[in-house]
Amino acid sequence: MNFCSHCGAPVTLKVPAGDTLPRHVCTSCGRIHYLNPKMVIGAIPEWEGRVLLCRRAIEPRAGLWTLPAGFMENAETAAQAAARETLEEACARIEIGEMFSFITVPHINQVHILYRARLLDLDFAPGQESLEVRLFDEASIPWQEIAFRTIGLTLRHYFADRKAGRYGFHTQDLVDPPR
Repeated sequence: MNFCSHCGAPVTLKVPAGDTLPRHVCTSCGRIHYLNPKMVIGAIPEWEGRVLLCRRAIEPRAGLWTLPAGFMENAETAAQAAARETLEEACARIEIGEMFSFITVPHINQVHILYRARLLDLDFAPGQESLEVRLFDEASIPWQEIAFRTIGLTLRHYFADRKAGRYGFHTQDLVDPPR
């Protein structure tokens, strides 16, 4: 950040009085600008034991597979974000279920939240950010082509829970960047 979004003056990085972390502080009006982690929200759309995956058409990780997910927008709930992202990336309508995974990724300042969801019908197609969308059973998941660690972890938990006959809530902190 270079300039204050309130008055347009330059900002400086410093620890404000009463704080413990460096923040962008306006040199003119004194406004403190907090930069916090981004929320990545998505769904595990289910249909008869299969999950809907999207092959990414955009970077990062173009050409690889993921669950429909993306950045949460202002003025929407997390569940609304999951439904919107699924509609945008897979043109699929879903019924949101329970929150399934909550994974913090501090080295990229993100928090990933995935919900279980039920596909309402088989009327899906690639959205602008997807090359293709397809239903996969566990045996046919392209594990070596999964775009993000958070998605791979979520899918592994999902299939393990399904085998166990009950779904839990999974939390994890990915403190080490991928190699």
